[in-house]
Amino acid sequence: MKQVSCATYEGIDAKVVQVESTLTKGLPSFSIVGMANTAITEAKERVKSALLCNEFSFPPKRITINLAPSDVRKEGSQFDLSIALMIALDYLESDFSDWFVFGELGLDGSVKENLHLYPLMLSLANQKIIKKVIVPHASLSKLSKIPNLELYGVKTLSEAIELLKNQDTAHPSMEQGTIEYPFYEIDGEKYFYAKEYEEDFIDVKGQEVAKRATLICAAGFHNIIYEGSPGCGKSMIAKRLRYILPPMNMSEILDIAKLDALDLKEPEFKPHRNIRSPHHSSTLASVFGGGSHKAMIGEVGLAHKSVLFFDELPHFSKSILEALREPMEDSKIRISRVNSKVEYPADFLFVGAMNPCPCGNLLNDSKECRCSELEISRYKNRLSDPFLDRIDLNVVMQNVSAEDKPSYSSEELHKMVVGAHIVAKNRGQKNFNAKLNDRDIEKYCLLSQEAKEILDMAINRFALSFRSIKKVQKVSRTIADLDASELIEKKHLLEALSYRRR
Repeated sequence: MKQVSCATYEGIDAKVVQVESTLTKGLPSFSIVGMANTAITEAKERVKSALLCNEFSFPPKRITINLAPSDVRKEGSQFDLSIALMIALDYLESDFSDWFVFGELGLDGSVKENLHLYPLMLSLANQKIIKKVIVPHASLSKLSKIPNLELYGVKTLSEAIELLKNQDTAHPSMEQGTIEYPFYEIDGEKYFYAKEYEEDFIDVKGQEVAKRATLICAAGFHNIIYEGSPGCGKSMIAKRLRYILPPMNMSEILDIAKLDALDLKEPEFKPHRNIRSPHHSSTLASVFGGGSHKAMIGEVGLAHKSVLFFDELPHFSKSILEALREPMEDSKIRISRVNSKVEYPADFLFVGAMNPCPCGNLLNDSKECRCSELEISRYKNRLSDPFLDRIDLNVVMQNVSAEDKPSYSSEELHKMVVGAHIVAKNRGQKNFNAKLNDRDIEKYCLLSQEAKEILDMAINRFALSFRSIKKVQKVSRTIADLDASELIEKKHLLEALSYRRR
Protein backbone atom coordinates (compact mmCIF):
# COMPACT_ATOMS: atom_id res chain seq x y z
CA MET A 1 0.00 0.00 0.00
CA LYS A 2 1.24 3.48 -0.93
CA GLN A 3 0.12 6.81 0.52
CA VAL A 4 0.61 10.57 0.24
CA SER A 5 -1.17 13.39 2.05
CA CYS A 6 -3.72 15.88 0.79
CA ALA A 7 -6.37 17.97 2.61
CA THR A 8 -9.99 19.05 2.57
CA TYR A 9 -12.03 21.73 4.30
CA GLU A 10 -13.54 21.32 7.74
CA GLY A 11 -15.27 24.65 8.26
CA ILE A 12 -12.65 27.19 7.14
CA ASP A 13 -9.76 25.06 8.43
CA ALA A 14 -7.98 22.23 6.67
CA LYS A 15 -8.23 18.57 7.63
CA VAL A 16 -5.39 16.26 6.55
CA VAL A 17 -6.51 13.40 4.29
CA GLN A 18 -4.33 10.36 3.60
CA VAL A 19 -4.61 9.18 0.00
CA GLU A 20 -3.98 5.42 0.12
CA SER A 21 -3.88 3.04 -2.84
CA THR A 22 -3.86 -0.71 -3.47
CA LEU A 23 -3.58 -2.43 -6.84
CA THR A 24 -4.59 -6.10 -6.57
CA LYS A 25 -5.29 -8.95 -8.93
CA GLY A 26 -8.86 -9.30 -10.14
CA LEU A 27 -11.24 -7.95 -12.71
CA PRO A 28 -10.03 -4.46 -13.78
CA SER A 29 -11.86 -1.74 -11.87
CA PHE A 30 -11.22 1.69 -10.39
CA SER A 31 -13.01 2.82 -7.24
CA ILE A 32 -12.57 5.72 -4.80
CA VAL A 33 -13.88 5.26 -1.25
CA GLY A 34 -13.99 7.54 1.81
CA MET A 35 -17.00 9.90 1.58
CA ALA A 36 -15.82 11.62 -1.62
CA ASN A 37 -18.05 14.19 -3.32
CA THR A 38 -18.85 14.35 -7.04
CA ALA A 39 -15.73 16.37 -7.95
CA ILE A 40 -13.53 13.61 -6.50
CA THR A 41 -15.42 10.67 -8.00
CA GLU A 42 -15.17 12.38 -11.40
CA ALA A 43 -11.39 12.39 -10.90
CA LYS A 44 -11.33 8.79 -12.13
CA GLU A 45 -11.88 9.88 -15.72
CA ARG A 46 -9.39 12.76 -15.51
CA VAL A 47 -6.75 10.47 -13.97
CA LYS A 48 -7.27 7.78 -16.64
CA SER A 49 -6.95 10.30 -19.47
CA ALA A 50 -3.92 12.03 -17.90
CA LEU A 51 -2.04 8.76 -17.41
CA LEU A 52 -2.73 7.57 -20.96
CA CYS A 53 -1.76 10.93 -22.50
CA ASN A 54 1.56 10.81 -20.63
CA GLU A 55 2.43 7.36 -22.06
CA PHE A 56 1.59 5.40 -18.91
CA SER A 57 -0.43 2.27 -19.51
CA PHE A 58 -3.37 2.03 -17.13
CA PRO A 59 -2.74 -1.13 -15.06
CA PRO A 60 -5.25 -3.96 -15.68
CA LYS A 61 -5.84 -4.48 -11.96
CA ARG A 62 -8.40 -3.86 -9.28
CA ILE A 63 -7.52 -0.32 -8.18
CA THR A 64 -8.84 1.00 -4.86
CA ILE A 65 -8.15 4.53 -3.62
CA ASN A 66 -9.04 5.24 0.01
CA LEU A 67 -9.35 8.77 1.40
CA ALA A 68 -8.79 8.49 5.15
CA PRO A 69 -10.27 9.24 7.62
CA SER A 70 -13.34 7.76 6.00
CA ASP A 71 -15.85 9.53 8.30
CA VAL A 72 -14.91 13.03 7.04
CA ARG A 73 -16.65 14.38 3.94
CA LYS A 74 -14.09 15.28 1.25
CA GLU A 75 -14.53 17.77 -1.57
CA GLY A 76 -12.49 19.55 -4.21
CA SER A 77 -10.46 18.76 -7.30
CA GLN A 78 -7.10 19.07 -5.48
CA PHE A 79 -7.02 15.26 -5.01
CA ASP A 80 -6.50 14.51 -8.73
CA LEU A 81 -2.70 14.63 -8.76
CA SER A 82 -2.25 12.59 -5.57
CA ILE A 83 -4.59 9.85 -6.89
CA ALA A 84 -2.74 9.69 -10.22
CA LEU A 85 0.68 9.49 -8.50
CA MET A 86 -0.43 6.62 -6.27
CA ILE A 87 -1.41 4.62 -9.35
CA ALA A 88 1.63 5.54 -11.47
CA LEU A 89 4.20 4.86 -8.71
CA ASP A 90 2.68 1.73 -7.23
CA TYR A 91 5.61 -0.39 -8.47
CA LEU A 92 8.20 1.63 -6.46
CA GLU A 93 9.26 0.57 -2.97
CA SER A 94 9.85 4.19 -1.86
CA ASP A 95 7.95 5.84 1.00
CA PHE A 96 6.02 9.01 0.05
CA SER A 97 4.21 9.56 3.36
CA ASP A 98 6.16 12.81 4.08
CA TRP A 99 4.77 14.49 0.97
CA PHE A 100 1.65 16.58 0.55
CA VAL A 101 0.35 16.67 -3.03
CA PHE A 102 -2.20 19.14 -4.44
CA GLY A 103 -3.35 19.72 -8.00
CA GLU A 104 -6.19 19.36 -10.48
CA LEU A 105 -5.40 17.39 -13.63
CA GLY A 106 -6.32 18.30 -17.17
CA LEU A 107 -7.15 15.52 -19.62
CA ASP A 108 -3.72 15.98 -21.22
CA GLY A 109 -1.90 15.53 -17.89
CA SER A 110 -1.34 19.24 -17.19
CA VAL A 111 -1.50 20.29 -13.54
CA LYS A 112 -3.91 23.18 -13.06
CA GLU A 113 -4.14 25.87 -10.42
CA ASN A 114 -6.93 25.72 -7.85
CA LEU A 115 -8.00 28.89 -6.03
CA HIS A 116 -8.80 26.90 -2.88
CA LEU A 117 -5.19 25.73 -2.46
CA TYR A 118 -4.07 28.88 -0.68
CA PRO A 119 -6.49 28.77 2.31
CA LEU A 120 -5.96 25.00 2.62
CA MET A 121 -2.18 25.28 2.77
CA LEU A 122 -2.19 28.34 5.01
CA SER A 123 -4.35 26.46 7.49
CA LEU A 124 -2.03 23.43 7.36
CA ALA A 125 1.02 25.67 7.81
CA ASN A 126 -0.59 27.39 10.82
CA GLN A 127 -1.20 23.94 12.31
CA LYS A 128 2.50 23.11 11.67
CA ILE A 129 1.68 19.80 9.97
CA ILE A 130 2.97 20.45 6.45
CA LYS A 131 6.51 20.76 5.11
CA LYS A 132 7.24 19.29 1.66
CA VAL A 133 4.45 19.91 -0.82
CA ILE A 134 3.93 19.43 -4.56
CA VAL A 135 1.73 22.14 -6.10
CA PRO A 136 0.80 23.47 -9.55
CA HIS A 137 3.61 25.61 -10.95
CA ALA A 138 1.13 28.44 -11.60
CA SER A 139 0.43 28.70 -7.85
CA LEU A 140 4.05 29.09 -6.73
CA SER A 141 4.20 32.90 -6.58
CA LYS A 142 1.08 33.03 -4.42
CA LEU A 143 1.86 30.08 -2.16
CA SER A 144 5.45 31.19 -1.57
CA LYS A 145 4.10 33.92 0.74
CA ILE A 146 3.27 31.21 3.30
CA PRO A 147 6.26 30.74 5.65
CA ASN A 148 8.06 27.47 6.48
CA LEU A 149 7.06 25.50 3.36
CA GLU A 150 9.18 23.63 0.81
CA LEU A 151 7.29 24.14 -2.45
CA TYR A 152 7.87 21.91 -5.48
CA GLY A 153 6.04 23.24 -8.53
CA VAL A 154 5.07 20.94 -11.40
CA LYS A 155 3.42 21.71 -14.74
CA THR A 156 2.54 18.15 -15.77
CA LEU A 157 1.87 14.75 -14.27
CA SER A 158 5.14 13.48 -15.79
CA GLU A 159 7.12 16.13 -13.87
CA ALA A 160 5.45 15.10 -10.62
CA ILE A 161 6.25 11.43 -11.23
CA GLU A 162 9.92 12.20 -11.95
CA LEU A 163 10.10 14.39 -8.86
CA LEU A 164 8.91 11.62 -6.55
CA LYS A 165 11.10 9.04 -8.29
CA ASN A 166 14.10 11.23 -7.40
CA GLN A 167 12.78 12.67 -4.14
CA ASP A 168 16.16 12.38 -2.38
CA THR A 169 17.77 14.85 -4.82
CA ALA A 170 14.78 17.16 -5.34
CA HIS A 171 15.12 20.85 -4.51
CA PRO A 172 12.37 23.41 -3.77
CA SER A 173 11.26 25.35 -6.83
CA MET A 174 11.66 28.86 -5.41
CA GLU A 175 12.73 30.85 -2.38
CA GLN A 176 10.29 31.98 0.27
CA GLY A 177 8.40 35.09 -0.86
CA THR A 178 8.48 38.42 0.96
CA ILE A 179 6.07 41.33 1.44
CA GLU A 180 7.43 44.35 -0.43
CA TYR A 181 6.05 47.09 1.81
CA PRO A 182 7.62 49.39 4.42
CA PHE A 183 7.66 48.02 7.96
CA TYR A 184 9.04 48.54 11.43
CA GLU A 185 10.11 45.85 13.86
CA ILE A 186 9.24 45.62 17.57
CA ASP A 187 10.33 42.67 19.73
CA GLY A 188 11.22 40.63 16.65
CA GLU A 189 7.79 41.14 15.00
CA LYS A 190 7.52 43.01 11.71
CA TYR A 191 4.55 45.33 11.16
CA PHE A 192 3.83 46.27 7.53
CA TYR A 193 1.92 49.29 6.26
CA ALA A 194 1.09 50.77 2.87
CA LYS A 195 1.15 54.44 1.94
CA GLU A 196 -1.64 53.96 -0.58
CA TYR A 197 -4.83 55.97 -0.09
CA GLU A 198 -7.31 55.29 -2.89
CA GLU A 199 -9.91 57.30 -0.97
CA ASP A 200 -8.50 60.21 1.01
CA PHE A 201 -9.78 62.11 4.06
CA ILE A 202 -8.69 65.33 2.37
CA ASP A 203 -11.92 65.01 0.37
CA VAL A 204 -14.00 65.25 3.56
CA LYS A 205 -14.78 68.90 4.30
CA GLY A 206 -15.65 69.90 7.84
CA GLN A 207 -16.85 67.17 10.25
CA GLU A 208 -13.84 67.70 12.56
CA VAL A 209 -15.50 65.88 15.48
CA ALA A 210 -16.21 62.86 13.28
CA LYS A 211 -12.63 62.87 11.94
CA ARG A 212 -11.22 62.97 15.47
CA ALA A 213 -13.48 60.10 16.54
CA THR A 214 -12.46 58.14 13.43
CA LEU A 215 -8.79 58.65 14.30
CA ILE A 216 -9.42 57.25 17.80
CA CYS A 217 -11.47 54.41 16.30
CA ALA A 218 -8.63 53.46 13.93
CA ALA A 219 -5.84 53.74 16.52
CA GLY A 220 -7.55 51.45 19.03
CA PHE A 221 -9.83 49.34 16.77
CA HIS A 222 -12.91 50.71 18.58
CA ASN A 223 -16.46 50.07 17.38
CA ILE A 224 -18.13 53.27 16.19
CA ILE A 225 -21.54 54.55 15.05
CA TYR A 226 -22.03 57.71 12.98
CA GLU A 227 -25.40 59.46 13.26
CA GLY A 228 -26.33 62.31 10.97
CA SER A 229 -28.49 63.70 8.19
CA PRO A 230 -28.41 62.12 4.71
CA GLY A 231 -25.41 63.29 2.70
CA CYS A 232 -23.39 64.64 5.63
CA GLY A 233 -20.48 62.22 4.99
CA LYS A 234 -21.14 59.14 7.15
CA SER A 235 -20.45 56.55 4.45
CA MET A 236 -17.71 58.72 2.98
CA ILE A 237 -15.74 58.63 6.22
CA ALA A 238 -16.44 54.93 6.83
CA LYS A 239 -15.04 53.95 3.43
CA ARG A 240 -11.82 55.89 4.08
CA LEU A 241 -11.30 54.32 7.51
CA ARG A 242 -9.66 51.13 6.19
CA TYR A 243 -6.71 53.09 4.76
CA ILE A 244 -5.66 54.56 8.13
CA LEU A 245 -5.96 51.40 10.24
CA PRO A 246 -2.92 50.12 12.18
CA PRO A 247 -0.08 48.22 10.46
CA MET A 248 -0.37 44.44 10.09
CA ASN A 249 1.99 41.63 10.97
CA MET A 250 2.62 38.74 8.57
CA SER A 251 0.06 36.51 10.26
CA GLU A 252 -2.72 39.08 9.76
CA ILE A 253 -1.77 39.63 6.11
CA LEU A 254 -1.89 35.88 5.46
CA ASP A 255 -5.20 35.50 7.31
CA ILE A 256 -6.83 38.22 5.19
CA ALA A 257 -5.41 36.66 2.02
CA LYS A 258 -6.91 33.33 3.15
CA LEU A 259 -10.34 34.95 3.55
CA ASP A 260 -10.00 36.59 0.11
CA ALA A 261 -9.38 33.14 -1.38
CA LEU A 262 -12.40 31.72 0.46
CA ASP A 263 -14.43 34.59 -1.01
CA LEU A 264 -13.13 33.56 -4.47
CA LYS A 265 -10.98 36.70 -4.82
CA GLU A 266 -7.36 36.78 -5.88
CA PRO A 267 -5.24 37.40 -2.73
CA GLU A 268 -3.19 40.60 -2.98
CA PHE A 269 -1.02 40.26 0.17
CA LYS A 270 -1.34 43.99 0.87
CA PRO A 271 -1.17 45.39 4.40
CA HIS A 272 -4.68 46.82 3.89
CA ARG A 273 -7.62 45.52 5.85
CA ASN A 274 -10.81 44.70 3.97
CA ILE A 275 -14.19 46.34 4.43
CA ARG A 276 -17.29 44.15 4.31
CA SER A 277 -20.53 46.05 3.77
CA PRO A 278 -23.61 43.79 3.59
CA HIS A 279 -26.91 45.33 2.47
CA HIS A 280 -29.59 45.82 5.13
CA SER A 281 -31.81 43.30 3.30
CA SER A 282 -29.19 40.52 3.80
CA THR A 283 -30.36 37.33 5.45
CA LEU A 284 -29.15 36.00 8.77
CA ALA A 285 -27.32 33.14 7.03
CA SER A 286 -25.50 35.45 4.58
CA VAL A 287 -24.28 37.70 7.41
CA PHE A 288 -23.27 35.01 9.91
CA GLY A 289 -22.82 31.97 7.67
CA GLY A 290 -24.79 28.79 7.45
CA GLY A 291 -26.04 25.98 5.22
CA SER A 292 -27.92 22.77 5.79
CA HIS A 293 -25.06 20.32 5.13
CA LYS A 294 -21.98 22.53 5.34
CA ALA A 295 -21.70 25.68 7.45
CA MET A 296 -20.32 28.27 5.03
CA ILE A 297 -18.60 31.43 6.21
CA GLY A 298 -20.61 34.67 6.17
CA GLU A 299 -19.86 38.41 6.11
CA VAL A 300 -18.98 38.48 9.83
CA GLY A 301 -16.34 35.77 9.39
CA LEU A 302 -14.97 37.38 6.22
CA ALA A 303 -14.52 40.65 8.18
CA HIS A 304 -11.99 38.99 10.53
CA LYS A 305 -9.12 41.46 11.19
CA SER A 306 -11.01 43.97 9.00
CA VAL A 307 -13.97 46.36 9.00
CA LEU A 308 -17.64 45.33 9.12
CA PHE A 309 -19.72 48.30 7.94
CA PHE A 310 -23.51 48.41 8.41
CA ASP A 311 -24.97 51.36 6.50
CA GLU A 312 -28.58 52.31 7.38
CA LEU A 313 -28.04 50.43 10.64
CA PRO A 314 -31.61 50.50 12.06
CA HIS A 315 -32.96 48.94 8.85
CA PHE A 316 -31.13 45.66 9.54
CA SER A 317 -33.39 43.01 11.02
CA LYS A 318 -33.63 42.74 14.79
CA SER A 319 -32.37 39.15 14.67
CA ILE A 320 -29.16 40.18 12.87
CA LEU A 321 -28.43 43.08 15.23
CA GLU A 322 -29.00 40.97 18.34
CA ALA A 323 -26.98 38.04 16.97
CA LEU A 324 -24.12 40.48 16.32
CA ARG A 325 -23.67 41.02 20.07
CA GLU A 326 -21.84 37.71 20.61
CA PRO A 327 -19.07 38.14 17.98
CA MET A 328 -18.63 41.79 19.00
CA GLU A 329 -17.94 40.62 22.56
CA ASP A 330 -16.12 37.30 22.01
CA SER A 331 -14.48 37.89 18.59
CA LYS A 332 -15.80 34.56 17.29
CA ILE A 333 -18.94 33.22 15.67
CA ARG A 334 -20.43 29.78 16.30
CA ILE A 335 -22.68 28.09 13.75
CA SER A 336 -24.60 25.01 14.84
CA ARG A 337 -26.37 22.77 12.38
CA VAL A 338 -27.57 19.17 12.54
CA ASN A 339 -24.69 18.03 10.32
CA SER A 340 -21.95 20.39 11.50
CA LYS A 341 -20.89 22.70 14.29
CA VAL A 342 -18.31 25.26 13.28
CA GLU A 343 -16.54 28.12 15.07
CA TYR A 344 -15.03 30.97 13.03
CA PRO A 345 -12.74 33.75 14.28
CA ALA A 346 -14.50 37.12 13.93
CA ASP A 347 -12.20 39.80 15.36
CA PHE A 348 -13.58 42.76 13.42
CA LEU A 349 -14.00 46.51 13.77
CA PHE A 350 -17.71 47.36 13.64
CA VAL A 351 -18.78 50.60 11.95
CA GLY A 352 -22.42 51.68 11.75
CA ALA A 353 -24.10 54.63 10.04
CA MET A 354 -27.65 55.79 10.70
CA ASN A 355 -30.01 58.71 10.23
CA PRO A 356 -31.37 60.48 13.34
CA CYS A 357 -34.97 59.66 12.32
CA PRO A 358 -36.84 57.84 9.51
CA CYS A 359 -36.96 60.91 7.24
CA GLY A 360 -33.38 61.89 8.17
CA ASN A 361 -34.02 65.60 8.84
CA LEU A 362 -34.20 65.69 12.63
CA LEU A 363 -30.74 67.25 13.01
CA ASN A 364 -30.98 69.40 9.89
CA ASP A 365 -31.39 73.14 10.55
CA SER A 366 -32.69 73.94 7.05
CA LYS A 367 -35.18 71.09 6.57
CA GLU A 368 -38.22 70.19 8.61
CA CYS A 369 -38.51 66.74 10.15
CA ARG A 370 -41.67 64.96 9.00
CA CYS A 371 -41.56 62.23 11.67
CA SER A 372 -43.75 61.98 14.73
CA GLU A 373 -42.26 61.32 18.17
CA LEU A 374 -43.65 57.78 18.03
CA GLU A 375 -41.96 57.11 14.66
CA ILE A 376 -38.64 58.47 15.95
CA SER A 377 -38.94 56.37 19.11
CA ARG A 378 -39.67 53.20 17.12
CA TYR A 379 -36.77 53.94 14.78
CA LYS A 380 -34.30 54.41 17.64
CA ASN A 381 -35.64 51.41 19.58
CA ARG A 382 -34.59 49.07 16.78
CA LEU A 383 -31.15 49.29 18.41
CA SER A 384 -31.31 47.67 21.83
CA ASP A 385 -29.35 48.87 24.86
CA PRO A 386 -27.26 45.64 25.05
CA PHE A 387 -26.23 46.18 21.41
CA LEU A 388 -25.41 49.87 21.89
CA ASP A 389 -23.49 49.03 25.06
CA ARG A 390 -20.94 47.28 22.82
CA ILE A 391 -20.25 50.47 20.84
CA ASP A 392 -17.20 52.43 22.02
CA LEU A 393 -17.72 55.68 20.11
CA ASN A 394 -20.99 57.42 19.23
CA VAL A 395 -20.65 60.40 16.89
CA VAL A 396 -23.31 62.94 15.92
CA MET A 397 -22.34 64.45 12.56
CA GLN A 398 -22.46 68.19 11.96
CA ASN A 399 -24.62 69.87 9.33
CA VAL A 400 -22.96 70.58 6.00
CA SER A 401 -21.91 74.21 5.60
CA ALA A 402 -20.47 76.28 2.72
CA GLU A 403 -17.64 77.30 5.06
CA ASP A 404 -16.47 73.71 5.57
CA LYS A 405 -12.84 73.18 4.60
CA PRO A 406 -10.66 70.06 4.25
CA SER A 407 -8.22 69.54 7.10
CA TYR A 408 -6.36 66.25 7.58
CA SER A 409 -5.27 63.95 4.76
CA SER A 410 -5.34 60.17 5.13
CA GLU A 411 -1.53 60.14 5.18
CA GLU A 412 -1.44 62.51 8.18
CA LEU A 413 -4.08 60.52 10.07
CA HIS A 414 -2.34 57.23 9.27
CA LYS A 415 0.93 58.60 10.63
CA MET A 416 -0.80 59.39 13.95
CA VAL A 417 -2.30 55.88 14.06
CA VAL A 418 1.10 54.31 13.40
CA GLY A 419 2.59 56.42 16.22
CA ALA A 420 -0.09 55.23 18.67
CA HIS A 421 0.45 51.64 17.52
CA ILE A 422 4.19 51.88 18.24
CA VAL A 423 3.47 53.32 21.71
CA ALA A 424 1.16 50.39 22.52
CA LYS A 425 3.57 47.74 21.22
CA ASN A 426 6.53 49.25 23.09
CA ARG A 427 4.38 48.98 26.22
CA GLY A 428 4.33 45.21 25.66
CA GLN A 429 0.69 45.12 24.61
CA LYS A 430 -0.33 42.25 22.31
CA ASN A 431 -3.90 43.29 21.44
CA PHE A 432 -5.53 46.50 20.28
CA ASN A 433 -6.88 48.69 23.08
CA ALA A 434 -10.49 47.81 22.18
CA LYS A 435 -9.70 44.09 22.60
CA LEU A 436 -8.04 44.30 26.04
CA ASN A 437 -9.35 41.86 28.63
CA ASP A 438 -9.93 42.70 32.31
CA ARG A 439 -6.40 41.79 33.36
CA ASP A 440 -4.87 43.90 30.58
CA ILE A 441 -7.08 46.87 31.50
CA GLU A 442 -5.69 46.75 35.05
CA LYS A 443 -2.15 46.52 33.67
CA TYR A 444 -2.19 49.07 30.85
CA CYS A 445 -5.05 51.53 31.51
CA LEU A 446 -3.38 53.42 34.35
CA LEU A 447 -5.22 56.59 35.39
CA SER A 448 -3.82 59.66 37.06
CA GLN A 449 -5.37 60.58 40.41
CA GLU A 450 -7.41 63.38 38.84
CA ALA A 451 -8.66 61.03 36.10
CA LYS A 452 -9.71 58.45 38.74
CA GLU A 453 -11.83 61.05 40.50
CA ILE A 454 -13.49 62.05 37.21
CA LEU A 455 -14.24 58.41 36.40
CA ASP A 456 -15.80 57.83 39.84
CA MET A 457 -18.02 60.89 39.35
CA ALA A 458 -19.05 59.65 35.87
CA ILE A 459 -19.95 56.20 37.21
CA ASN A 460 -22.31 57.71 39.77
CA ARG A 461 -23.77 60.42 37.55
CA PHE A 462 -24.34 58.34 34.38
CA ALA A 463 -24.98 54.97 36.09
CA LEU A 464 -22.34 53.32 33.90
CA SER A 465 -22.46 49.53 33.53
CA PHE A 466 -19.32 47.45 34.06
CA ARG A 467 -18.95 47.12 30.28
CA SER A 468 -19.33 50.89 29.82
CA ILE A 469 -16.67 51.60 32.45
CA LYS A 470 -14.21 49.31 30.70
CA LYS A 471 -14.96 50.84 27.32
CA VAL A 472 -14.38 54.36 28.66
CA GLN A 473 -11.02 53.21 30.07
CA LYS A 474 -10.01 51.60 26.78
CA VAL A 475 -10.98 54.62 24.67
CA SER A 476 -9.10 56.85 27.15
CA ARG A 477 -6.04 54.61 26.72
CA THR A 478 -6.15 55.11 22.94
CA ILE A 479 -6.47 58.91 23.28
CA ALA A 480 -3.51 58.88 25.67
CA ASP A 481 -1.51 56.79 23.16
CA LEU A 482 -2.18 59.40 20.45
CA ASP A 483 -0.62 61.93 22.85
CA ALA A 484 2.19 59.45 23.69
CA SER A 485 1.20 59.75 27.35
CA GLU A 486 2.07 56.97 29.79
CA LEU A 487 -0.81 57.79 32.13
CA ILE A 488 -4.43 58.48 31.24
CA GLU A 489 -4.94 62.09 32.21
CA LYS A 490 -8.09 64.07 32.97
CA LYS A 491 -8.39 65.48 29.42
CA HIS A 492 -8.14 62.00 27.90
CA LEU A 493 -10.90 60.65 30.13
CA LEU A 494 -13.19 63.63 29.51
CA GLU A 495 -12.83 63.24 25.75
CA ALA A 496 -13.62 59.52 26.03
CA LEU A 497 -16.75 60.31 28.05
CA SER A 498 -17.85 62.82 25.39
CA TYR A 499 -18.26 59.94 22.90
CA ARG A 500 -20.66 58.05 25.15
CA ARG A 501 -24.19 57.41 23.93
CA ARG A 502 -26.61 59.99 25.31
